[in-house]
Amino acid sequence: MTLHDPGSIIHGVSEPSVILVFCTASTEKEAVDIAQTLVEREEAACVNVVPMIRSVYRWKGKISTETEQLLLIKTTQALLEDVKKTVKELHSYELPEIIAVSVDDGDRNALSWIASVVKGGRENY
Repeated sequence: MTLHDPGSIIHGVSEPSVILVFCTASTEKEAVDIAQTLVEREEAACVNVVPMIRSVYRWKGKISTETEQLLLIKTTQALLEDVKKTVKELHSYELPEIIAVSVDDGDRNALSWIASVVKGGRENY
């Protein structure tokens, strides 16, 4: 990823409320479809798809072990409801895992970039 001016910091912008959303998908195709749609709709700045993770979970009274794909969705708190709606629209699971955590610290340029390229952001990159 190349920024127009990688050394610059966006001044006068309050710290963006960046979040990281974790989501699993059953297949790589499903994960990539969700990732692509989130970025196209400007609901996420970037989505990493981590292939072949092992999940162990309890569902409907039984313990299951499955291979899944992990999505790491970088977005803002303001867009979380949009992200949840899109994931549920495209997901094959009855109950998709959608877990968001606040990003408390990080490189200010990276955080500003995330906030600037999503819906409602400032197009500085």
